[in-house]
Amino acid sequence: MRLIQRLTLRHYAARFPEAGRPLDDWARLVLAGSWQNLVETRRMFPHADQAKVKSGKTVAIFNVCGNDFRLITAIHYDRQKVFVLNFLTHAEYSRNVWKNRL
Repeated sequence: MRLIQRLTLRHYAARFPEAGRPLDDWARLVLAGSWQNLVETRRMFPHADQAKVKSGKTVAIFNVCGNDFRLITAIHYDRQKVFVLNFLTHAEYSRNVWKNRL
């Protein structure tokens, strides 16, 4: 898979230093992956999930640092690209406001 906006991950790691190493680990696994659908994604990330957002598009959500953070991405399986969209604390994610922005 190609990871789009890896620099954004570094920005999130600077903002939340405790998430730096887990984000690096996540990025390495994504770059090594070659998924065709969510089922294949879950083989590497068992807790990956999908959600519909206001625009009607589907995003993929990954747990980072256990249950402390959520990484919101758009996975284009046909193009083998993962786009980083947002990184939220568990509390921010739980409010569901993020769904209206995407």
